Amino acid sequence: MSGQLEMFKEYIVKLKEIVGENRKNKILANSLYILVIGSNDITNTYFSTPLRKSYYDISSYADFLLNYGSSFLKDLHELGARRIGVFGIPPIGCLPSQRTLKGGEERQCVDYLNQAALLFNSKLAADLSSLGNKLPNSRLVYVDIYNLPLDVINNPQKYGFKIADKGCCGTGQIEVAELCRFACSSDSDYVFWDSFHLTEKAYRLLVHKILVQHLSSFF
Repeated sequence: MSGQLEMFKEYIVKLKEIVGENRKNKILANSLYILVIGSNDITNTYFSTPLRKSYYDISSYADFLLNYGSSFLKDLHELGARRIGVFGIPPIGCLPSQRTLKGGEERQCVDYLNQAALLFNSKLAADLSSLGNKLPNSRLVYVDIYNLPLDVINNPQKYGFKIADKGCCGTGQIEVAELCRFACSSDSDYVFWDSFHLTEKAYRLLVHKILVQHLSSFF
């Protein structure tokens, strides 16, 4: 995240050169910023790295991540950002990769991963509410991306899907990105594109709900 902040600072310098100081400040204040933290940290770092669990329980690790995230938000605000949406964690226990690795022979959703996501999300929402009261003219919005994806996964036919426990590409059980090599014939039947990411159709459902529920909160 520190690297992203440095790139943002570089952008601000270039923006000022193009439009001037006053216009730059207005653009920064009226732009919408999206921050995504936690999913990889909890799924791939905390639960997959024994060293992390020797130093933290899941609650204290969530606090560690959120302290880092709060500092990042404060830095963004200091640089001129005002309208910031912060995504929570999706139901990571139902990712095809986690079903394969930790869901047993039947590849069930992994409850302790989903519970970790819910814990993180509740802490995140509370932190954003508190931080929003401290940062002048800020609009910090918690964006829930847990409940709708979970409902889609549990009730795929309700949303026009056929397969929710495997991805479209590769075997659908563990591969991501270039490891997929081949794709299914109809990705619109699948909730997941690979073992970690949703398909375009599933993302469209999620984005539509986010826009309907949260867009007005930024303005």
